Amino acid sequence: MGQPTPAPNTSDWWRRGVIYQVYVRSFADGDGDGTGDLAGVRARLPYLAELGVDALWFTPWYLSPMKDGGYDVADYRAVDPSFGTLAEAEKLIAEARELGIRTIVDIVPNHVSDQHPWFRAALDGGPERELFHFRPGRGESGELPPNDWQSEFGGPAWTRLPDGDWYLHLFAPEQPDLNWAHPAVRQEHEDILRFWFERGVAGVRIDSAALLVKDPGLPDFTEGRDPHPYVDRDELHDVYRSWRAVADEYGGVFVGEVWLPDTERFARYLRPDELHTAFNFSFLTCPWEADRLRASIDTTLAEHAPIGAPATWVLCNHDVTRTVTRYGRAGDTGFDFASKAFGTPTDLALGTRRARAAALLSMALPGAVYVYQGEELGLPEADIPLDRIQDPMHARSGGVDPGRDGCRVPLPWAADTAHSGFGGDPWLPQPAGWGAYAADRQDGDPGSMLALYREAIRGRSVFGDAALSWLPGPEGVLAFSRGDVTVVVNLSDSAVDLPAHTSVLLRSGSLDPDGRLPEDVAVWLR
Repeated sequence: MGQPTPAPNTSDWWRRGVIYQVYVRSFADGDGDGTGDLAGVRARLPYLAELGVDALWFTPWYLSPMKDGGYDVADYRAVDPSFGTLAEAEKLIAEARELGIRTIVDIVPNHVSDQHPWFRAALDGGPERELFHFRPGRGESGELPPNDWQSEFGGPAWTRLPDGDWYLHLFAPEQPDLNWAHPAVRQEHEDILRFWFERGVAGVRIDSAALLVKDPGLPDFTEGRDPHPYVDRDELHDVYRSWRAVADEYGGVFVGEVWLPDTERFARYLRPDELHTAFNFSFLTCPWEADRLRASIDTTLAEHAPIGAPATWVLCNHDVTRTVTRYGRAGDTGFDFASKAFGTPTDLALGTRRARAAALLSMALPGAVYVYQGEELGLPEADIPLDRIQDPMHARSGGVDPGRDGCRVPLPWAADTAHSGFGGDPWLPQPAGWGAYAADRQDGDPGSMLALYREAIRGRSVFGDAALSWLPGPEGVLAFSRGDVTVVVNLSDSAVDLPAHTSVLLRSGSLDPDGRLPEDVAVWLR
């Protein structure tokens, strides 16, 4: 494994970078206790450098009861002992930077853990109640929730306390929502940003970025209500303008988790004095259909162009059924229940072929690319035994929804070792045969998914900053040029002729004996 070349210290790396998402709990276990940790990540930094990524986005590594995979934060200035220490996080940030890899941390501003000191003081009746949304209930004796809002995880978004008051939680009851109308909440988060920027992080990913501000009257939800009582409130932009001022002090960048169907409203978050980037979920949730993918690409580029913000391209993350499984199923590939229900038929060979082509498509588009850990190994969604599922989404759905644990199974590193080289007995069980996907088995195989990702990540520099221009092509085929490189992705049901070219730079699968591009294969051509 050769010594990687450090990335150039350019201030706009985030405009075209490849960012690798590390779900720490499942990446690599350095101390053998079955839970991934910072020691495990530090040991695997050479692997990440060889992969060629520009930055690592870490899901929350803070002190947490882990009721929602660490997105229930009890202390933003402490690392959870299951992952390591603050000193180790600082070492990781520095060691990664020596290899040319930057660090992005995850901030969860909508809510905290019910174990956070603020909420514990609020339960004792202290003035900290003003930092949350406490309300009396409705009904004759306050027995009904203050409004009809529903939790993102299912069930009411309110929990009643023994003193009769209710508190708001858009997610699990263990995740009380903060009151962003209170200046102390805003000040605390600006201080948290400074804390991590001063420890060398290059950026911050903002969880549930459009949900922070609530209508102060907390009215019932009415379909079509404008403005929405808690999504995309105009007051949010003041918050992110103040955050941007903090980031600019350190040269830091933001990526927002912003789920909005209205492209004009979405683009407002990317104005020059707000967030640098936001996740592109329309592309992630697109089915494997040429027309819909092209429409998603066009819409994404069009909404970013007027404000000069780069697009982001995402195929998977820690909340989504893994790509090879989604693309191996019929119908849509989004978050709807039907596409991820228990027992959904899956053609993994088909899904893998499409996932390889999708990787080359996403890497060829203008903007930044996010890669979720294990996508470069072609991991499928794992079936978790019912008694081992930990995701609260499963329990809150009454056991109907399988939840998100299937994409969070610990990575396989070494095929012929215990627990596929992850470390100790994993906190989520690895399926039988998981070692077949192991990094060491793929390492020397030029036809492996790992080899394809390495080539695509390192090779995408051929596109430079060239704009995308669509080319004519047969039905079901996406073809475009960027500079002197042509990209063709065949989503039709038969092989197609390639346009004139001098060389094949990279392909996701073999050409047919006549040199034609088979279905579900992508190619980069000079």
